[in-house]
Amino acid sequence: MVQTGTRISNLFASRKAEGRKAFIAYLTGGDPSPELTASLALALERGGADLIELGLPFSDPIADGPVIQRASERALRAGMTLPRLLEAVREIRRTSQIPLLLFSYLNPLLRYGFERLARDAAEAGIDGVLLTDLCIEEASEPVHQLRAHGLDTVFLAAPTSTARRLKLVAEHSSGFVYLVSRTGVTGEQASLSSAAAPLTWRMREFTDLPLAVGFGVSTPQQVAEVAETADGVVVGSAIVKCIEKHSGEPTLTSEVESFTRHLTEPLRRSGAGAR
Repeated sequence: MVQTGTRISNLFASRKAEGRKAFIAYLTGGDPSPELTASLALALERGGADLIELGLPFSDPIADGPVIQRASERALRAGMTLPRLLEAVREIRRTSQIPLLLFSYLNPLLRYGFERLARDAAEAGIDGVLLTDLCIEEASEPVHQLRAHGLDTVFLAAPTSTARRLKLVAEHSSGFVYLVSRTGVTGEQASLSSAAAPLTWRMREFTDLPLAVGFGVSTPQQVAEVAETADGVVVGSAIVKCIEKHSGEPTLTSEVESFTRHLTEPLRRSGAGAR
């Protein structure tokens, strides 16, 4: 399938023209409160984030480590729902055009309804959807419904993915492909997995879409390392941990902005990560 020409694909095209790599920041919607989601997203943007994954909290986040699990629990206790997340998106859109990717498990979206989701998400200002646990062999109909409303569909590929699965991921993805740097759950790691670069090379055999690497990236040094081979770098748990650490403090948004600027510093160097 072809790219849909959303803010996401335009972002990667502009970064490529500049000889730079994209920084993708993950934020659990509703953590520490639904009212702060928009301001935290804008803080990430000010800190240098090029694209934001807005995570819809879920009670059984099987792909997430303890940091994001705790964030989901806090968000659910605070009353975060999909309609409230879309309201936060509308608030972001009042002042920002940063690409926004809805990151969700399948069950909450099935309950909401894919046709309704596609319509409401596009209307609110979402640019794409990443479904962490949608079986790629059963993705055709959801992809069709989301693409019909101009939304990108992003899928995960892992070091254990077979050539057949990589091919299906390429066929069903638009905007970019999310490469999981290692097996297991999300979380900060002392060093990057040695499987990240080989997975990037394997995936390039199947698609010309931009490739972004996440899972375990948590320091500026790791950001720079990923940028050597990938088109985008995804940081999640480290940012969520920063939010957890400063939750309840009046300086929360400024702390998140400062931490994001620290992480993105390698990508602001002239030609950093350019192939």
